[in-house]
Amino acid sequence: MRILITGARGQLGTDLQRSLPEHELVPCTRDELDVTKKHQVYGLLKDCRPDAVINTAAYHRVDECESQPDKTFAVNTFGPWHLAMACRMYEAKLVHISTNFVFDGKADRPYTEDDLPLPLNVYGTAKLSGEYLVRSTWDRHFIIRTTGLFGRSGEGGKGYNFVEAMIRAGTDRREVVVVSDQVMAPTGTADLARVLADLVTTDAYGTYHVTSAGACSYFEFARTIYRKTGIGAAVKPTSTEAYGAPASRPLYTVLDNGRIRSLGIAEMPAWEDALDGYLAQRAGEGPASGTGRMAGTNP
Repeated sequence: MRILITGARGQLGTDLQRSLPEHELVPCTRDELDVTKKHQVYGLLKDCRPDAVINTAAYHRVDECESQPDKTFAVNTFGPWHLAMACRMYEAKLVHISTNFVFDGKADRPYTEDDLPLPLNVYGTAKLSGEYLVRSTWDRHFIIRTTGLFGRSGEGGKGYNFVEAMIRAGTDRREVVVVSDQVMAPTGTADLARVLADLVTTDAYGTYHVTSAGACSYFEFARTIYRKTGIGAAVKPTSTEAYGAPASRPLYTVLDNGRIRSLGIAEMPAWEDALDGYLAQRAGEGPASGTGRMAGTNP
């Protein structure tokens, strides 16, 4: 298959290139393909005629999204729509990455794909709108909701994720404050990429939840990162309300992976095992640069 990947220098885009060695890949950075520019999207798909497009491009700095709704909707809503229309025109499958933030976090058990979305912030609303436009535009789509992604970016990638933010904070400070009431499943992009590599070769179109197994709070995640890396900083818990981030966050966004398991695709590992793999890769390649708030991240 010829597979076009948007956001190719990002964490997931980088791992997708490692997970699809038997396919002909067309990896595109933002400079090469800006999904907000409809005519550029159509032109590139016309020229390269991919069999599938995997869209990892997103604007996902949740607090910034609150103050920049135009940019947020341009990238996360209309970008996927442009891709869906072009994929329909040139008959390519579309894999679109979405988020746990489409839910309000009030459930008392993991969310299934059939649960009613109700986002709490601009980012989640834009991502959900993108889902709706993809579904209504092109039948041959896969929508993948996932959570708390961490992975190694390619050369020139920004390399931001919660693990890097914690390592930087724990290196610079004696105490790090992290929210303890937001619960999700941290997910390694290397594992997610392997699942997508299997899924894209099928015709089992639809919406899927794909996360690491298990769940934890960001506070628990941070403590585990420090325990595994030997960083001596103390982790102090706080509530989402007390932390006071600009964007509202859902408190419980664990996703049920039952639908993807029903296809017989390999099980996702536990989040602790995914973290072990990430840290081992990180040690072999050298540190990535991490920046940003530490109250909780997003896909």
